[in-house]
Amino acid sequence: MGFNTKMGIKLMTSTSKRAPIIAALLSLIFSAFVAMPALSQDNTAAEISPEALALARKYVDLTDTGGLYETTIVQAGIRTYKTLLPQNPEIADPLNKAIEAVIGTYKGRKGELFDQFARVYAASFTTEELQQIVDFYSSPTGQKLAKSNSVTSGTINRIMDVFTSNLNTEFFAAVRAELKSKGIDT
Repeated sequence: MGFNTKMGIKLMTSTSKRAPIIAALLSLIFSAFVAMPALSQDNTAAEISPEALALARKYVDLTDTGGLYETTIVQAGIRTYKTLLPQNPEIADPLNKAIEAVIGTYKGRKGELFDQFARVYAASFTTEELQQIVDFYSSPTGQKLAKSNSVTSGTINRIMDVFTSNLNTEFFAAVRAELKSKGIDT
């Protein structure tokens, strides 16, 4: 079994356990892209300096402890597999090989995505702020934080899901009680 095959199978297996974390990270990234036009409008007069862009990219690299790009590619493979296999169960082996081949085509393209992330940060922070951020994430404490973020984000998201569910129920009941106190039945 080749490296890409082993990596793909290992990532597919371990990634499926981290799907909620990945979804949360992708949601945050999407939010950053949605906010990007607003950030760009504020900085239209000021071009992003190469130094700021380099620092922002370094920050992105320092905080990619979960292999975001690779994990996302493998997740696309898993979704494709789950979609196509039920339609044709007899193609499992060729389907695995096709997915591995396509995953291989994305190798080495991580930089394109991370350069876009870096632009968002470079547009949001000054060069001095970016230097401070990079200095922090280069420290042992910063590295520990970056590594723990993927785990803690999943836990925080689960806590937030429970809070949101409880809040929706409580809020709804409180509004109904408030309306009832005013003589309005719902």
